[in-house]
Amino acid sequence: CLSLTGNMSCWGLRSADGTPDRPHSDPKYSWDTLQRQKRNWVWNQFFVLEEYTGTDPLYVGKLHSDVDKGDGNVRYVLTGSGASSIFTIDEKTGDIHATKRLDREEQGYYTLHAQAVDSKTNAPVEDESEFIVKVQDINDNEPKFLDGPYTAGVPEMSPLGTMVVQVTATDADDPTYGNSARVVYSIIHGQPYFSVEPKTGIIRTALPNMDRETRNQYVLIIQAKDMVGQMGGLSGTTSVTVTLTDVNDNPPRFSRKSYQYSVLESVAVPSVVAKLKAADADIDSNAEMDYHIIDGDAHGVFNITTDEDTQEGVIFLQRPLDYETKSSFSLKIEATNRNIDPQFLTFGPFSDTAAVKVIVEDVNEPPVFYPLIRKLMVSEAARVGTVIGMVSASDPDSSSSAIRYSIDRNTDLERFFNVDALTGVISTAKALDRELNSVHNLTILATENQDPSQVGRGIVLIRVMDINDNAPVFAIEYETLLCENAAPGQVIQTISAVDKDEPPSGHHFYFSLAFSASNNNNFTLRDNKDNTASVLTKHADFRRQEQSLYLLPVLIVDSGSPALSSTNTLSVRVCDCDVDGIPQACGTVAFSLPQGLSTGALLAILGCIITLLALMLLIMAMLRRRKAPLFLEDERDVRENIVRYDDEGGGEEDTEAFDMVALRNLNIIRDSKVQDISPETASVYPYSASAISRTSYKTLPDNIVFQEFIWDRLKVTEVDPSAPPYDSLQTYAFEGNGSVADSLSTLELPSSDSEQSYDYLSNWGPRFKKLADLYGNLEGSSISPSLSYHGELGPINI
Repeated sequence: CLSLTGNMSCWGLRSADGTPDRPHSDPKYSWDTLQRQKRNWVWNQFFVLEEYTGTDPLYVGKLHSDVDKGDGNVRYVLTGSGASSIFTIDEKTGDIHATKRLDREEQGYYTLHAQAVDSKTNAPVEDESEFIVKVQDINDNEPKFLDGPYTAGVPEMSPLGTMVVQVTATDADDPTYGNSARVVYSIIHGQPYFSVEPKTGIIRTALPNMDRETRNQYVLIIQAKDMVGQMGGLSGTTSVTVTLTDVNDNPPRFSRKSYQYSVLESVAVPSVVAKLKAADADIDSNAEMDYHIIDGDAHGVFNITTDEDTQEGVIFLQRPLDYETKSSFSLKIEATNRNIDPQFLTFGPFSDTAAVKVIVEDVNEPPVFYPLIRKLMVSEAARVGTVIGMVSASDPDSSSSAIRYSIDRNTDLERFFNVDALTGVISTAKALDRELNSVHNLTILATENQDPSQVGRGIVLIRVMDINDNAPVFAIEYETLLCENAAPGQVIQTISAVDKDEPPSGHHFYFSLAFSASNNNNFTLRDNKDNTASVLTKHADFRRQEQSLYLLPVLIVDSGSPALSSTNTLSVRVCDCDVDGIPQACGTVAFSLPQGLSTGALLAILGCIITLLALMLLIMAMLRRRKAPLFLEDERDVRENIVRYDDEGGGEEDTEAFDMVALRNLNIIRDSKVQDISPETASVYPYSASAISRTSYKTLPDNIVFQEFIWDRLKVTEVDPSAPPYDSLQTYAFEGNGSVADSLSTLELPSSDSEQSYDYLSNWGPRFKKLADLYGNLEGSSISPSLSYHGELGPINI
């Protein structure tokens, strides 16, 4: 038989009621399954207490087979979940121990396999059997609110016991063993406003009619305790934030029963006059309200609407105000909630009223025209100064200031009209022409004398009445074509007329031929009595060769009083027409070629003329090319080019470079300059250098003086390596000394010995004052002209 020892039970044992004990609900370990197994040793399960804190391995149980005789021939083998790592077995005795601390919340049971084998051959002496080591629970886990903390809302003024929210705590301990996982709920903080059901965790209101406007939020602390709340049980807490949601339980109320506002009479429509607000302790849609004017003496003058953002009542103007007509208004305003909850109607009417008084303040208003728009008529034949009508404006203020009238000239740019500044009488200022402008739109200004900034404006529409002052004329520029083969009495043109005038009864024109054409033998005119006339032919023998154009004068008379007329000329061109009467060629007949001269002959003559012209042009071109030489002549020296420089001299102030006085008085020239002239160059002139040195310069002719001076410059230039290699020639006018009359020039006067006086300029009047200031105090001054020569001789300053 099988012997079991330890915390285990055999399948062969029965419970007190005689039924087999089924400790596990898994079908794998069901009674029927295990009933069919055949083995010599069977056991149910072992129990191990979790969280063992001892130092020695925890004894689980003992396995023993009836084959084991205690002689050591049987060895026990343990395999499965946790074998060797958690559970160990003594191979000889079959004792099982747990070597580690177990936690049921991590793993509630372990499935192991046991077998008895021969210790020598390891051959099984028993079939392998399976058993379970179940970890027995202890109360080592406190309840936890996995969904906490909680937030919830409940309407204010809710009745007693209204459900707010349900909280749930979970306990990791075994709910099937003991009371370790049996939780009860209690409220630690939040009384007396709320309560919680111990078993379900449902939170309910504990007081009726809680007012959001008094307190809108509550924070509750809920506790969950296991062991059915008994002593030694573990507990956990969570917070629940309960917010009272708003209901419409407060009516709107004005802070005052009467309000007073002031407004200027000049405010424009629809300006805001005032704003007022009824207080409502509710929020959001429960505080929305509508305002109405339910009474007062301002029918249609004011209106009120609700500002959706601020819930204010906005009073605005619907009609213009006039202090002189009415200076104050009384209104009765009502504010009413939009969304009324019927269950709170007992709290009172959800509306309130207030009285509003609006005071109109006087302002200085501009003059007003009566009527604002005036219509007048005037004949276009009216003379200048004709009175057309008058306008009238008045000051609406109590001061009743005097008014001056004027025309806004932007509306009367050509100044056709005038207005009397005191009476407002409008008259013509220029001749009128209805055909140019039939209606004049004037703006009349009325200005207060006391305050010119106050200007009123009125409109005057002046219609210019028509007179018969325009003669009728052709409606269009007619182009009449007459076929040569036209039959007698044929209508060749229908004419009409226009008139710029507009008679009340409409136009009526009379057509006839002018007196000068009344006896013509070619055409006749028929008045159609419908403001048109027809032109007809008298005969059929029209020829272009004889006359290609006929001018027919037509007299048109209107029906005005007095009647006006005009003579209009109708041009009739004779045309060559086809059989259908369509003109082919009109006007003067072109020149015809003589008989016998064909077109080919004309082309041949034209070709000859063109050929002769081409030959003449070719000859002229060749003659022009012969006149222009292809090469320059041999004797021409390309280097001898005259170059003109339009350089101005320094004038009076340039006295150092161009001193003509020094040139003319060569007696002051040092003799060393003359002696520098080389013997080779001296033989060029009839006067030698030695002769010059022995002769006074004053006794030499003028041309010899200049020759010697230039010769001196030439010598300097020849030895100057920087002198230009080309010639530059400039001609100077020279005034000699041989004139019988004295020289008018001051050039020959030495700059140091001049006796010229300019004091007489001071006696010539104010026009010469500037010259007198410049030259009046100068003594010994001279005018030094500047002349220049540049070439192979080098630069010469004269």
